[in-house]
Amino acid sequence: MKYFDQEFLHFFQELGQNNHREWFNDNKKRYTQFVKEPFEAFVESMLDLSQELFPGMENIRPKDCIFRIYRDVRFSKDKSPYKTHMSAVISSGGRKDMTSPGMYVQLSAEDSRLYSGLYKLDKHQLLHIREAISQQMDTFASLISDAHFKETFGQIQGEKNKRLQEPFKELSERQPLLFNKSFYYFKTFPADSILKEDFAQQLIQTYEACRPISEFFHEAIQA
Repeated sequence: MKYFDQEFLHFFQELGQNNHREWFNDNKKRYTQFVKEPFEAFVESMLDLSQELFPGMENIRPKDCIFRIYRDVRFSKDKSPYKTHMSAVISSGGRKDMTSPGMYVQLSAEDSRLYSGLYKLDKHQLLHIREAISQQMDTFASLISDAHFKETFGQIQGEKNKRLQEPFKELSERQPLLFNKSFYYFKTFPADSILKEDFAQQLIQTYEACRPISEFFHEAIQA
């Protein structure tokens, strides 16, 4: 099913050049018709397609997953009031759960992106991840060096600690990712990929390349 047309891309192209309330209010009907409503339908389809990937999503609805287009500018030098993309978290916790390795989808006029992994871990969750990596070094190394994963997502990224306590410090010589405070990976698609009828299915198929490492993280964080 096709959810988007060129108007979705045109809206964000123009918003990027007119990021102020007057323009947005003048184009609110365009936003609702060509961006907001199609994106809600798209996310609903993604939820349906992901039921087997992420158990516990029976009661999750698009409104639980979709981020607002309005930016939080309180602590930002950039006071532009609107994001120039639409985004949602497809997981059993929706957008309020930033630590489950589900799917984060971001669509803009520049590109579309599929992220997965772990973000904003608290200290206890991070400890669980580091312990899992330390106790299963060979398994973890095999997962991140898998040809399908590397070809699709490249490598794990994320903010790093400058220092590590033992035993992780010594083990980090063998596995430098122990320094990470977050663990995420993403794939970028051309902007016009969203115009294809099978775009939602394409994202699900793409996720399969990182499913093993995501499940490793999920099991570790639940320990």
